[in-house]
Amino acid sequence: MSAATPKLETESLSFAVDGDPIVRDVDLAIAAGETLTIVGPSGAGKSTLLRLLDRLDEPTGGTVYLDGTDYRTIPPTDLRSRVGMVPQDPALRDGTVRENVTVGPRLRGEAIEPGRPEALLENVDLGGYGDRDVADLSGGERQRVAIARTLIVDPEVLLLDEPTASLDPEAKAQIEALLADLLADAERTVVFVTHDEAQVERIADRVVRFVDGRIAATGRPEEVSL
Repeated sequence: MSAATPKLETESLSFAVDGDPIVRDVDLAIAAGETLTIVGPSGAGKSTLLRLLDRLDEPTGGTVYLDGTDYRTIPPTDLRSRVGMVPQDPALRDGTVRENVTVGPRLRGEAIEPGRPEALLENVDLGGYGDRDVADLSGGERQRVAIARTLIVDPEVLLLDEPTASLDPEAKAQIEALLADLLADAERTVVFVTHDEAQVERIADRVVRFVDGRIAATGRPEEVSL
């Protein structure tokens, strides 16, 4: 990959449901190691854009390039290991914390490095939680499990869809502290959807304001009206 090749790039990326456009001809280049935040009003299409970047929704127009390669040519299992997404709602499965953290590799029949789940749980301040039932976790703990579940494959790109939006202030502060460590990893590209202006100022290298399925503005946090 040349230094000039974006880590992620969209080309006329579009998505419509029954002819109703939700994402409209988006052209966006995201550099390797960049933390990009996406802001905008509810219903603007921000979450759909994230899902398109991971091909969880199929574009109805345009495409996405990962390291210069059209992601439609990348096997889905490979794409899922390279681009990971943490949704606003963790949507954990019934069972233990460890079962949830390891669900992706297990479903794909991939080997799990010994000690990897436990190390990840330590990293998200859930050391010793492996055998706990997820039904007994708080909202902040559930979100940390979701983060560990995404990180178990060590994705090159991390997509975060308002991961602190539904949390109380204490849990939100804990998740932000955890994310600060993740964002410090210069090798990982991060795309972060948020409504929190202060959060944008703390974490963003660059901001995209999304309105009505389109990019309305882009620039550094101090350059873009939130």
